[in-house]
Amino acid sequence: MEFSGAKVAVFLGSQLLVIRRDMKPDIPFPGYWDLPGGGRENGETPQECALRETYEEVGLVLQEEELVWSAISQRPEGVSWFFVAHLPVGRTRDIRFGNEGQGWAVMRPEDYCRDAMAIPNFAEHLSTYLGLDGAGAG
Repeated sequence: MEFSGAKVAVFLGSQLLVIRRDMKPDIPFPGYWDLPGGGRENGETPQECALRETYEEVGLVLQEEELVWSAISQRPEGVSWFFVAHLPVGRTRDIRFGNEGQGWAVMRPEDYCRDAMAIPNFAEHLSTYLGLDGAGAG
């Protein structure tokens, strides 16, 4: 199945890694809380795209087997993949923030799902993964 990109909800212990998007008017959801990931390059698989983008954006090297859950959705730009990975909290020290976004933080995943500045479709996927009923941002 052709796809346009992939995102990863990276858990560091019980916390979710988030990235504050740039305030550029030409990007979707400027200033919102984002997750590592981005657009497909050079015929990548969804998993390869997710792993590359996570490394480029936050410096974390993930292995494909660390992607423990996935969902797909049809977006205006094409099919998008959403993955979940769980890492030990100690991996937080490995984060090296890239050049996209205003910065990174960690938060409770439930808080992300309810945050008005969470990207809605990511909050919905994460809510589904966590088993939260109707908790996604709106």
